[in-house]
Amino acid sequence: MSQSFDVLIRGAQVFDGEGNQPAQTDVGVNGDRIVALGALADSTGKLEVDGKGLAVSPGFIDAHTHDDFAVLSHPDMGFKSRGGVTTCIVGNCGFGAAPYAEAVDMLGRLTPGPAIAAYAGHAGYAAAVEASSPGINIGVLAGHGTIRKAAMGSAERAPTEAEMRSMQSHLREALDAGVLGMSSGLIYDPGRYAQTAELTELAGVMRGTGALYATHMRDEGVGLLESVKEAIDIGAKAGVPVQISHHKASGRESWGMVRASLDLIEAAQADGADVHADQYPYTAGSTSMQAILENGAFSGSGGMGSLSGDDAVVASAPGHPDWEGVSVNALASRWGVSALEAGQRVARESSGATVVLHMMDEEDVRTVLSHPSTMVGSDGIPTLDGKPHPRLYNSFARVIGHYAREVGLFDMATAIHRMCGMTAAKFNLRDRGVIREGAFADLVVFDPKVIIDKGTFEDPNQYPDGIKHVFVNGALAVRDGELTEQREGRLLVRGQ
Repeated sequence: MSQSFDVLIRGAQVFDGEGNQPAQTDVGVNGDRIVALGALADSTGKLEVDGKGLAVSPGFIDAHTHDDFAVLSHPDMGFKSRGGVTTCIVGNCGFGAAPYAEAVDMLGRLTPGPAIAAYAGHAGYAAAVEASSPGINIGVLAGHGTIRKAAMGSAERAPTEAEMRSMQSHLREALDAGVLGMSSGLIYDPGRYAQTAELTELAGVMRGTGALYATHMRDEGVGLLESVKEAIDIGAKAGVPVQISHHKASGRESWGMVRASLDLIEAAQADGADVHADQYPYTAGSTSMQAILENGAFSGSGGMGSLSGDDAVVASAPGHPDWEGVSVNALASRWGVSALEAGQRVARESSGATVVLHMMDEEDVRTVLSHPSTMVGSDGIPTLDGKPHPRLYNSFARVIGHYAREVGLFDMATAIHRMCGMTAAKFNLRDRGVIREGAFADLVVFDPKVIIDKGTFEDPNQYPDGIKHVFVNGALAVRDGELTEQREGRLLVRGQ
C-alpha cells in the first residue's frame, strides 16, 4: 500500500538499538515518530534518503556529559550532533544546573564560558533549555555537590538535620521538574566531604520514582574496589538504581583492578541490583586543574591515582592559549619550578583551566568496554576554544569504527545497543534509543565501512568521518555531515 511520509529512508541496514543484527529495510517517519518499517517501495517521502550501502541506528545517547551550560551558550550543539549524538545526559559528577548561583560557581570551574542568564531551580533550568531551542535532546541529573553547596556551603562535615532537609527539598524540586536522577562527585569540592550515610539518606528521596543514583566515585585509583562497594551499598540501602560513572582504574598502580570491580558489579546484578556503568573509549581522562590539585595527584596518590607532570597536558587555559597542548612538566621546566608549583600557577592564573590526563591502560579500557554492564558516555568538557579531549566529538564513532569494526571487541549491533537502547532504558527515557514503530525519530545515518574518530590529542577539534545525516525528533539536524538550521531538541522528562 502506498503511503506518504515526511521522511523516507530507503534500503539501509537498520540497527534497532536493542542488540539485534541489522535488517535491510525502509524507515518511514511522520512528525517526530517512526511510523513504518518494512518494504515501502511504493511510498513517497517529502524528504527521501537513499540508504544503499549505509546504516541507520537510533541517535546516540551520551550517558555522561557536562553540557549543562553549553546547551544554553551553544544551543545548536553541533559538537555533539555532528558526531551522531541526539541526546545528552547533563548534571554528572555532582555538578548540577541548579540552584543557579551554586551551579554558576561549580560549572564555571569545569566549563568556563559566557555568562548564563539567571533561572530558578531545576524547573527554571528546564524552561531555559526549552527556550534555547536546542539542536539535541537534554536529560538532566540533579547534582549532589551543587545541592550540598546551596544547603551548607563548603563545610567539611556531615549536614545538620536542617541542612539535610534543605538538600532533600532541593532534590524533590528537581524530581518534580522531571530529572532522571541525582549524581555525586566524590573527588570534587564539596561532594568529597559527604559520607556514605549522607548520600544514602539523600538518595532515598528518589525511592520509587524511577530516578537513579549516578556517581563519580570516591577513588578510581587503588581504592577502586572500596568505591564500587560504596556505590552499590548506597543504591541498595536507598532503594534506587546505580550508574557508575566513567568506570576505570586510574594510575599505573591500579591497572588491572577493573577485573575485580566488574566482578563486584556482576555479583550485585546476580543479587537483583540494578547496577551499571558508563565509559569513554580512551586511555586519557580530563578534568579541571583545580580538581587535580585538590586530590594531591602530583604529590601522592589521591582519588585519581598518582600522576606525573608528563601525564597531565593543559587542554584549556582561558587567557593563556600558549599553555594549551603543553604538559605540566614542560611548563615546570619552562618556569624553573616543580610540577606541583606549575599546576598551582596554571590554576591561579587561568580560572577554569582544564587538563587531559593520560592515566589508564588500553587493556583495561577494552575489558570494561566489552563487559555487558557498560554503556558509552563521552564525559567531554565543552571547552570549544581550547584543545578539549577528542572524546567530546568522537567517542561514539570511535566505539563503532575502531573497537567494533577494526578491533572486533564486539559486533556493531552490540556497540550500538550500548549507546542507544541500553542507555535509554537505564535512564528511564521512554521510546528513545530504539528503532520501532511509535518510537521517536532520533536517527543516525552512517557509513559502516567508513565511520571512525578523527580527533587526536594534538588536534582534537575534528568531527568523525562517516556520519552522513542526523535526525532529532524527525527533523534533519545534520545533512551530509553539516549542520542544518533545524533545531528540534527537547528537555526530556523521566519516564516520558
